[in-house]
Amino acid sequence: MGKLNGKTVLITGAARGQGRAHAITLAAEGADVLALDICAPIDTLSYPLATPADLAETVRSVEALGRRAIGVVADVRDSARLRQAVAEGIEALGDIDIVIANAGVAGHGNNYHDQDQLFRDIVDVNLRGVWNTVQTVAPRMIEREAKGCFVLVCSAHGLSGGGGNGTAGVDAYIASKHGVVGLMRDFAHWLAPYSIRVNTIHPTGVATDMVMNDSVQGFLNSEPRIANEMRNLMPVPVIEATDVSRAIAWLVSDDARYVTGVTLPVDAGCLTP
Repeated sequence: MGKLNGKTVLITGAARGQGRAHAITLAAEGADVLALDICAPIDTLSYPLATPADLAETVRSVEALGRRAIGVVADVRDSARLRQAVAEGIEALGDIDIVIANAGVAGHGNNYHDQDQLFRDIVDVNLRGVWNTVQTVAPRMIEREAKGCFVLVCSAHGLSGGGGNGTAGVDAYIASKHGVVGLMRDFAHWLAPYSIRVNTIHPTGVATDMVMNDSVQGFLNSEPRIANEMRNLMPVPVIEATDVSRAIAWLVSDDARYVTGVTLPVDAGCLTP
């Protein structure tokens, strides 16, 4: 028996990277998965985003574990489409018990010609997208007395300004991730009377396409001070997506049934003073 048998989980940004790892890890614990992803480029970003084929692979990976899954294309910035996507998922899989607000983008080393638009896009995805996701699901959880839980996937940058250099891409990323912590604390107070838990998780660099790309690597190579500030205390340059997923699996299980309002680092010590 898995720890999440009979549960349905919504994961945003689920087509690849951390999102796919979270889907597979939670499915292995018995959860069915509603996998959402934009599956389209955002013009200001310097790396490609996931594709419909990536989302289909996430669904296949979950189904290979004997769990149900559907993939729905939706942009977390579009609240109306997000509501439609969640309704499609509920119709197919049943009501949602767990939400992993994972969708996020970064702009380290991004020299896009319109830095104002870059800043807006990053904040819109990383912060407004999280707000949209929670607001789409929480009211129905309250109505159902579901005692569910939310994990907002944040970053070590959400607890530290380390790596800041005054550029739009970095500023927006750090500010938006700090904002996610503020939302989590707000939501934790709002939802605790209904026995609904809300936490953030804060990885160091993770070996996904958002980090392992030419733009980020060029940024780190050109900024030795920043590379040093972002270095892990433990002898690993980056962690794997499954390292984050395993921590999430604990947070959303009954093993953590009274854990709420927590900022949980999975950071290889990079935040240690």
